[in-house]
Amino acid sequence: MNSTDIPSDFFPIAIMFLVAAGFVVVTMTATHFLGPKRKTKTKMETFECGIEVKGNARIPFSIKYFLVAILFVLFDVEVIFMYPWAVNFKSLGLTGIIEMFSFVALLLVGFYYIISKKALKWED
Repeated sequence: MNSTDIPSDFFPIAIMFLVAAGFVVVTMTATHFLGPKRKTKTKMETFECGIEVKGNARIPFSIKYFLVAILFVLFDVEVIFMYPWAVNFKSLGLTGIIEMFSFVALLLVGFYYIISKKALKWED
């Protein structure tokens, strides 16, 4: 925190957060109580883009699909942390480079662990 930062500087952000959260709560509550509640057999049927339903929608997926999806999100989010570093690259100096190399090394250790556990191998 800089010496020029005082808690009142963050007051507009807090107000914006409260307004956004209040809007969500009010909108969800209003639509729940004011919306129509006519449940007919036709409305409760499954609808998939106008195509007739065939079979059961509860067919199990391979756990590999979910594992790859979670790993993608995990590494994708971690890469997002590199953008602020890239923007402030010059001002961070040698300390910033060391911290980023440490971060990338930790990512590579995690990636090596995933490879060693054969988490990305589709065939059994």
